[in-house]
Amino acid sequence: MQSDNNNIISTSLQDNMRYLSERLKPDTNFDVVYRVIEVGGRQACIYFIDGFCKDELMQKLLQYFIDIKPEEMPENAHEMVKKSAPYVEIDLKDKWDDIFYNILSGVFALFIEGYDRCVLVDSRTYPARGVSEPEKDKTLRGSKDGFVETVVFNTALIRRRIRSTELRMEMMNAGKSSRTDIVLCYMDNRVDHEFLNKIKKRISEIKVDALTMNQESLAECLYQRSWFNPFPKFKYTERPDTAAAQILEGDVIILVDNSPSAMIVPTSIFDILEEADDYYFPPVTGTYLRLSRLLIGIMTYLLTPTYLLLMQRPEWIPESFQFIMLKEPCNIPLIMQFLLLELAIDGLKLAAINTPNMLSTPLSVMAALVLGEFSVNSGWFNSEVMLYMAFVAIANYTQQSYELGYALKFMRIINLILTAIFGVYGYVAAILILIFSIVFNKTLSGRSYVYPIFPFNLRQVAKRFLRLRLPESKN
Repeated sequence: MQSDNNNIISTSLQDNMRYLSERLKPDTNFDVVYRVIEVGGRQACIYFIDGFCKDELMQKLLQYFIDIKPEEMPENAHEMVKKSAPYVEIDLKDKWDDIFYNILSGVFALFIEGYDRCVLVDSRTYPARGVSEPEKDKTLRGSKDGFVETVVFNTALIRRRIRSTELRMEMMNAGKSSRTDIVLCYMDNRVDHEFLNKIKKRISEIKVDALTMNQESLAECLYQRSWFNPFPKFKYTERPDTAAAQILEGDVIILVDNSPSAMIVPTSIFDILEEADDYYFPPVTGTYLRLSRLLIGIMTYLLTPTYLLLMQRPEWIPESFQFIMLKEPCNIPLIMQFLLLELAIDGLKLAAINTPNMLSTPLSVMAALVLGEFSVNSGWFNSEVMLYMAFVAIANYTQQSYELGYALKFMRIINLILTAIFGVYGYVAAILILIFSIVFNKTLSGRSYVYPIFPFNLRQVAKRFLRLRLPESKN
């Protein structure tokens, strides 16, 4: 009999089968399949998870093993793998933890009487969707493929773009029960090895039962410091071309099995603002898109608090801009209108996510009529407030980071509340809170969140704000 204290398999097939039956419970788990066969005159048994193995390949391998004659049977597992295993991805393990991990990952396991190691044949095939372009991370030009939930497919998409011997794909796992696969992708000659070792150490020290939320669970385990700063510490992308570009710049890409996106670390505020379209267009157009995105992001933060401040101080409005004044009586305080619409916009987003596709169009028309014209006519909201909040809601989609969009939203709400209570002093204080939240934030590597502005690097600042030509921006 085996035990958790004796973690090495036995040369007795019966003892191994008894221990496997205790742990895997094939009589209870219908998808745990085992079969006793004879290989070269010796008793043997195979174990695998139904649905993970390729049926045709397994059939050919079994036929080959069964056809081995007793006089051709090697004396140990190592010799058998060298002479009698016509397959590429084969490994030998003698520790039960490694064997259970492989079996539950979909690997085909062969135990043979008298052998002190298990033969593991990687004939896995996972259910997977096509590598089509991601819905959220689209571009006008460029490749139209995207990451999927199978980590091996995702690493292949990166390998296809970087054919360098310096590219490393290092496998780790985390979670006591889930044993979730985590892949670190980096260029060995460009990465900051001190930072890389820090990431490896943190992943190896993760003490959780399972990464139930995939990358979000991993992110919370990697960054355990103050959580109240809403600005994101990670950048996520579902585009393999973006991930490959960041690897070539010396960053680390973290792929988590069952997650169709990649984590990019370390990440600054300027990394999050960059998008693939900036590079799929000529430098002038790319620069315009990047600066437009930055200015629109600033406007989404300042527009509604500034309007609220001007309505409190109408004497500050120039004569030529008097048309922005409220035309209708204000039945509900402006601050309440803005806060209600901030909540209503999120309600519409959640409703859109959960609405069946066949009903999305009629419900969108209904929402536009009810929340648009009828809410203004009923006196709940002023038309000017609806206009500015509509701009804010649409402009949030000019950049693809959900985390950055909600960070600006929280800061905008703080500004609205402080402006409503303290007037111009609250408005200035809220802007200072925003600046301090960005400036004093840190990336996962401990570097400044606003580098290259602080510490200042003129060449890098130019690269962040301007889309330079490739020969000028290399190195």
